[in-house]
Amino acid sequence: MVRVIYPGTFDPITNGHVDIIERSAVLFSEVIVAVAASPSKKPLFELEQRVQLAQQSVAHVPNVRVIGFADLLANVVQQQAIQAIIRGVRSTTDFEYELQLAHLNKTLANGVESLFLPPSEQWAYVSSTIVREIYLHGGNVEKFVPAPVLSALLKTVKK
Repeated sequence: MVRVIYPGTFDPITNGHVDIIERSAVLFSEVIVAVAASPSKKPLFELEQRVQLAQQSVAHVPNVRVIGFADLLANVVQQQAIQAIIRGVRSTTDFEYELQLAHLNKTLANGVESLFLPPSEQWAYVSSTIVREIYLHGGNVEKFVPAPVLSALLKTVKK
């Protein structure tokens, strides 16, 4: 059994994230989607709600489990007996940053490997940040997020 973790802030989870999760679930026995508290990013949604939205968005994938965490990722990796970290990489800028994190996590989590997956072509330009900006400026984000996220966004007061 190969257990992998896909960490992120997921504020909100997008169709691009779901795509990475679905593709990872085909390759590995168990995928743990780890939703980071990330208070320094000042998320639009609280951690508990982001966990719930992720759970609802991937409920159709049987070998996926969603957890929330506020700890160092390396600690979660060790606690959950993770074999690899999955990261989506859209651009060379993403890759450079993720490569640094991969080296750090390998050192901190006793050799855990990081695997980089490019997004499917239709999601290559979608990020949580872009979705939030479009939404907060009155744009339609329906095609970029799962239905539970769209519903939650529509109930959220635009800041």
